Amino acid sequence: MSPLAPLVLSSALLAAFAKAQDVTGTFPATPLASKHYQYPDQIPYQVDDDKGLIRGTQFGYNLCNSTTEGQDALCQTSFLNSLDDFCLWAPSKPNSLIADTEGEEVAWCTKPGRGTRLIPDGALTGVQFMRTSAYVQVIGFMDQTKINIADGDYGGELDPHGADLRGNPMGGLVYSTAFSSSGDEYTQMIEWHNFMGGNAFCFKVCDPSNEHAADFCQHIYDRIGCAYNAPNNAQDNVFESCEGDVQDYPGVYTGEDGQVTTYTQPPESLGAITTMPYQPKVPASSNCQTFTSADLYSALASVSADPSNSAASSSATGDSSSAASGSHAASSGTGTATRGAATHAAASGTGAAAEASGSNAAMGFRGGADGAVWSGLLWAGVAAVAGAVGVMA
Repeated sequence: MSPLAPLVLSSALLAAFAKAQDVTGTFPATPLASKHYQYPDQIPYQVDDDKGLIRGTQFGYNLCNSTTEGQDALCQTSFLNSLDDFCLWAPSKPNSLIADTEGEEVAWCTKPGRGTRLIPDGALTGVQFMRTSAYVQVIGFMDQTKINIADGDYGGELDPHGADLRGNPMGGLVYSTAFSSSGDEYTQMIEWHNFMGGNAFCFKVCDPSNEHAADFCQHIYDRIGCAYNAPNNAQDNVFESCEGDVQDYPGVYTGEDGQVTTYTQPPESLGAITTMPYQPKVPASSNCQTFTSADLYSALASVSADPSNSAASSSATGDSSSAASGSHAASSGTGTATRGAATHAAASGTGAAAEASGSNAAMGFRGGADGAVWSGLLWAGVAAVAGAVGVMA
């Protein structure tokens, strides 16, 4: 049985129960992942049209065009096509925490023409696009303050599920041309995940025709970040497009004894995750082509960051001082290579401590809407003291 099967089954049962007995005020009649629309002709104004549920109504809209495009757009229809054509989910207002705004994120894109916001010039400091037989993904480094994420926020995960099946953001749709035979036909991505924060990101969309789409685009490992959900060799100040082998399913690993095991992420109530039973394997890559950011993102020069962002006035130049950029260690398919001077230190309790150590194995703390503070090992889970681990690990 797929490691996701019990979760899918329980989600379906919860949705069915909520529809039959509308007593919880939590679950929609139809989960977001079960709402399918052809792009662009069938897109409704808002996908999440349920009323009276706990999290309220959809923040933005899905029907986006030239009339909505701009740096105030609240478009919640996103895309991931190629190295020069993708979007990221981020807040609409400056200095926001992902934990406080995960249900309300809007699309920030590298290309105009789809009614969204544009990622400001200089925000992206290094990006790797990876194409595989089962999914495509972008992984990279950024000045997150330029897309309204608060400086120092180690962020969290966005996906089309969420605890109440409405998705984060609620009503968020994602499309891609990556799996069409012609290369220009849009397909709705049913399974995807996007980790944002720590001045880094990873965004993966899985081929809906692949029977293991939900396995490759797992959404239950939100506390161990990109290193375990999207193992990679991305580098800051490098922009490249590659082909690659598929990764192991997130959370599934083979132990030293040869036994295949599925990792169970502990509840937040047990405190910070300080040890992990395995290191993820970084899939081999090939046919990498390198570009300059100017070649890729010329349209972004037309927009700038909101000056209300506290760190935006000292804009990133590709030399960010955050823990997620500058010095990284990477495990390749053929051995271990260290990029930069720093290796990863074991997570020691706070994002500030990790940042001071030069490690991006950050133990981030973020405040939720209910005032609770929880910890998440966003980029690494745990960094190995005795050696280098994967980039953004």
